[in-house]
Amino acid sequence: MLMERIIGALTFKRQVYADVEKDTTFTSTAWGIVAVVGLLSQLGSAATFAYTEGGQLDVTSWILGGVVGAAVSVAGFALGAFIISWLGKALFKADVSFDEMVRTLGLAQIWGLAGVLGVVGAVVPLLGCITAPIACIAAILGLVSWFIAAQEALDLDTGQTAITVIVGWIASFFVTGFIGGLVLAAVGLAAGGGSLLMEQLRQIAP
Repeated sequence: MLMERIIGALTFKRQVYADVEKDTTFTSTAWGIVAVVGLLSQLGSAATFAYTEGGQLDVTSWILGGVVGAAVSVAGFALGAFIISWLGKALFKADVSFDEMVRTLGLAQIWGLAGVLGVVGAVVPLLGCITAPIACIAAILGLVSWFIAAQEALDLDTGQTAITVIVGWIASFFVTGFIGGLVLAAVGLAAGGGSLLMEQLRQIAP
């Protein structure tokens, strides 16, 4: 059942979103998808920042950056879902709950798995010219999927749905992109500083 719904989301089938909107048992699964996708995609982003000055991957900083980034990603998703549901009700009288929005948008979040390609690009830089465009295309398709999911939950026309989704997506992107980027940069600096400290300790050690 879950795999069928994932395939339906990846092939932009509206009915799958209508189904999960009504399925209250899918709420925890939707949060699980958001968390797993967030972790895998953030591990891809964190790999870029976790290299030391010597060109070695700091595994501890990489994992830490991925976990912290995933937490920020989940928070960004929750904010986006809340804003979309709130705006839909406040501006257009949509009959939707936060949980219904979480279920539909959570399933649409499956497109974020393409972010894990960042690991491949970081480990094998030569493949970056291939993985980066794929991840970019997946991000665009993910936004399209978000739109379809939100429209099924809100039951609004295209223009009204576009307004709510764009505002919600911007809020989510701000949290996951800007704040998440700052967190990953901080982890990268910590990795570089930690490596430098260890090098200095080795030099003064008897």
